[in-house]
Amino acid sequence: MPQDRYFQQIETASRDYLRAVQSARLIQMVRNCYENVPFYKAKFDALGLLPGDIHSIDDLQKLPFTTKQDLRDNYPYGLFAVSPDRLVRIHASSGTTGKQTVVGYTQEDVLHWSEGAARALVAAGCTKNDYVHVSYGYGLFTGGLGLHDGAALLGATVIPVSSGNTKRQVQILQDFHSDFLCCTPSYAMFIGETVAEMGIDPKTLPLRGGIFGAEPWTPNMRKEIERLLAIDAHDIYGLSEIAGPGVSYDCMAFDGLHVCEDYFYPEIVDPDTLRSLPDGEYGELVFTCIGKEALPLLRYRTRDISALTHETCSCGRTFVRMHKPRGRSDDMLIIRGVNVFPSQVEHVILEQGLEPNYQIIVERVDNLDVMTVMVELSDAMFSDSVSAIEVATARLRNAMLSTLGVSANIRLVDPRTLPRSEGKAVRVLDKRNVTEYHVGAKKE
Repeated sequence: MPQDRYFQQIETASRDYLRAVQSARLIQMVRNCYENVPFYKAKFDALGLLPGDIHSIDDLQKLPFTTKQDLRDNYPYGLFAVSPDRLVRIHASSGTTGKQTVVGYTQEDVLHWSEGAARALVAAGCTKNDYVHVSYGYGLFTGGLGLHDGAALLGATVIPVSSGNTKRQVQILQDFHSDFLCCTPSYAMFIGETVAEMGIDPKTLPLRGGIFGAEPWTPNMRKEIERLLAIDAHDIYGLSEIAGPGVSYDCMAFDGLHVCEDYFYPEIVDPDTLRSLPDGEYGELVFTCIGKEALPLLRYRTRDISALTHETCSCGRTFVRMHKPRGRSDDMLIIRGVNVFPSQVEHVILEQGLEPNYQIIVERVDNLDVMTVMVELSDAMFSDSVSAIEVATARLRNAMLSTLGVSANIRLVDPRTLPRSEGKAVRVLDKRNVTEYHVGAKKE
């Protein structure tokens, strides 16, 4: 296949050059962590490790892991490595009990993040002459501003629509001559269905491609998006703790996601033993933020299950590629781009004075993620009036939206009607078509 255009030549650099860049940045980052983040200094001291012990990227495995819980325990700014006057932006994602995971950026961090998003756009065929329609949410969520800044850095024209009011979105796609659409895959499906309902032939839209991420989606969903909108649908991966969208991305070969490994160094480890796994084997994806100043995370455990390959892609890029994540090693759900833990749901239920017997059902209805939370009534509440139960339902629904940042259908059910288990309770039924994985299995 012909080579893609590249946003930067580093995407085609030799492995030796990339290794030199990674080694230099890791040494600098480790010193930053040790000198400016008390959490990491304590970790190093406990291991008897000094910054001078790190000589190259080959020494990465000497370093300790970092988890999402570490960010929660140091909420909000305890892991920041720069003074407040150097921060130019704060983003955050949801936490397990209402506390958010807070991420800070210096001007240089924002530039590197924007470069990742710009690389993703170029790999999908976008140019500086294109109009980029951003329908990710704007705000503390990283999606909207991530693609916005990436398109701006590329020199493209940004149309910052955000999400919602889908018929208006379609009109803007038509009237503003949008070339690329950026949103969650489920919302892309909804936009495509709305295009059909409005009697519009998708081939008449100016759209050529789309950048979709922030939630799991299947190859079949990619095909359906491409059919509904008559475009090429490209995947993009990111998480707020590392940067946001643009950590890795599809190219025209659709053969794995290229990782911006000059800024985010990836590893695959066995989630149980934490042993490093070779190319081609599935395990937990771990990132070290070798290009970040404000929040320079060491060996951050994403909990996403993936595999890596260092073979040069047919597009010419030499960046390591990661397989589309096949699942998670924890119980986190991603609902319409929002991270949701069952423990968050339980926290809200208990705060509302309800019984801790519940079940979460996640389905894909009309190509949108729908979460239903079923909660058992206590014997006392069961005898309440219908109006009292309706009030309790509405109160719980509002509390879920406020804490989780995503809406949920609430069903209060009769006492002792939810399934019981002698072992670990089955709290979640995820009925979406998510591919199963096995740690240590070979990549297909």
